[in-house]
Amino acid sequence: MGGVLGQVNAVNVEISVVLGRSTLPMQQLLRMGRGAVIPLDASVNEEVWILANNHPVARGEIQINEDRISIAVTRAANVYDYMAGG
Repeated sequence: MGGVLGQVNAVNVEISVVLGRSTLPMQQLLRMGRGAVIPLDASVNEEVWILANNHPVARGEIQINEDRISIAVTRAANVYDYMAGG
């Protein structure tokens, strides 16, 4: 494999998964310590957001196999839903 396609395939992309969101007053955030719990706007079986370089690219489901957590891609992401907090 060579040329432009080979160069594109060699680029690393940072993948992040967003489980949910929360809005907190700065005062509450600054008081948080070890063991603090931050409530999220997501339910147990809700799809997570999959981000590539902080850009939403897909939705997925959490899978737990023994001691490993992974994400199964379920569909393409809707950027407008992500920006709206949905």
